[in-house]
Amino acid sequence: MKSDPKRVMPTHKVPTSRTDRFGLMGRLALGVAGGMLSEGSRRVLRGQWPSLQDVLLTPANVNRVAETLSKMRGAAMKLGQLISMDSGQILSPELSALLDRLRGQAHVMPLGQVGQQLEQAWGPDWTEHFQKFHFTPIAAASIGQVHEAWLKDGRHVAVKLQYPNIAQSINSDVDNAASLFSWLRLLPEDVDVTTLLEQAKTQLHTEADYLREAEHLRNYAELLGSDTRFKVPELIDALCTREVLVMEFLPGESIEQIAVASHDLRQRTAEHIVDLAFQEIFNWGVVQTDPNYANYLFDFDTARVQLIDFGATRNYAAQEKQNLLGLLAACVDGNKQNMLQYAEAVGYLTAHDTQQYRRAVLELLNQAVSPLRAAQPYAFAESNLVEEIQDSVLRMQEQGNYGSFPPIEVLLLHRKMAGLFLLLQRLKVRIDLREKLQPYLQ
Repeated sequence: MKSDPKRVMPTHKVPTSRTDRFGLMGRLALGVAGGMLSEGSRRVLRGQWPSLQDVLLTPANVNRVAETLSKMRGAAMKLGQLISMDSGQILSPELSALLDRLRGQAHVMPLGQVGQQLEQAWGPDWTEHFQKFHFTPIAAASIGQVHEAWLKDGRHVAVKLQYPNIAQSINSDVDNAASLFSWLRLLPEDVDVTTLLEQAKTQLHTEADYLREAEHLRNYAELLGSDTRFKVPELIDALCTREVLVMEFLPGESIEQIAVASHDLRQRTAEHIVDLAFQEIFNWGVVQTDPNYANYLFDFDTARVQLIDFGATRNYAAQEKQNLLGLLAACVDGNKQNMLQYAEAVGYLTAHDTQQYRRAVLELLNQAVSPLRAAQPYAFAESNLVEEIQDSVLRMQEQGNYGSFPPIEVLLLHRKMAGLFLLLQRLKVRIDLREKLQPYLQ
């Protein structure tokens, strides 16, 4: 990823103690409450009688929440990305809008805190490893930020640096953020999210372990083998720690840049990305589940897709893959009995769900897999499928038609496939998805 000298990211010291982080959440709650009272008073003076939701979710309060979570970073900022389904979430539109803001808004550490983290990782003489180190990051996210550097031997590297004490704050951050979202009525009241929150904590602890991410990267490189369509960075093992990941710098452009390239290049690249996604899910059982476009770069010199982030990689057992394939086959064939059977096996349904909810889930699944049933290559740019699914889920919500959240491994696949769908829309391609899937169904 090339640095953008025009891009200015806001700087704010990451709060490192549990007390500091809890204090930020407390001040946020007070600010939201004050904003709620002010907005309520203004509306009453105008002769209006607003609902609680109207005065809670004002633009000013949404700004307060986004700004605070961006300053905290860590699990408080990451949680919503795990519980958001991206393509038809059962979360409120307000929470979805907030999460969209957070995905594009991240404060970065001040220079002093960056130096402290590097010294903690490599000791006081850490600069001896480098010819040059850029303290201004080229990217920032919820758990860490990325710096560009050159080693003493001249190798160009990317240094992924974790924010201080992020791993230690995950459990309390998730609990505090969930309480905040619940108080703001951004989570469905009729859905028990307790199990999901515990799964989210486990997932976040995994993502905060950069040595585990290094293992995923090495494994992924082995699975790709000699496939010249893709490139992953080489690790600099001697400098990798649990909080710092150092790897080859890949100079590609954001994958979105090919949206203005020739049709042949867009089509060929899109086909490669779809092939890779199906290979991950149904063959390897090793899936990079983060749909962020920034994780896919494109090298115009070699026409290769570069893959750069493996923190959210998830392994799927043979039975999980088989259940997913069984569900897709049933949906493609329109076999309702098999759909119900595999929907329970995957985790969309339980034996205790009402008949009304089971029918609603089957309709939603049928809607979601419609691109796989298309008789001709599916035109992504002409599709309104994401909006149609969102409308269907909102109708379920209005009818009080709730079940439970699917397991987190299923939600992660939702994010993966939703991100892929939106990317294919951006590239304006047509792909025969049923043909791509057929070898796995057989």
